[in-house]
Amino acid sequence: MDPRVVDVKASEDYTLIVTFDNGEVRIFDVKPYLDRGIFVELKNPVYFKTVKVIAGTVSWNDKQDFCPDTVYLKSVLVGKAQNRKK
Repeated sequence: MDPRVVDVKASEDYTLIVTFDNGEVRIFDVKPYLDRGIFVELKNPVYFKTVKVIAGTVSWNDKQDFCPDTVYLKSVLVGKAQNRKK
């Protein structure tokens, strides 16, 4: 199974709270990427908070994105989504 992102919320500490289609809620730390190429722009906290889900992927307007597999494998499980639609 390749879980896909269904919801994402940005936190003040440059982490993302990510909900996957399997119901898992995970925390993905973006800080290790903030000094790399196109991800430098994410250091702007206002821009960082514009994160959204596009086709199961974590994305921003200027073409920064993270593959859902990367987000899943490099994140920490924190629980299951509440009131998840089936």
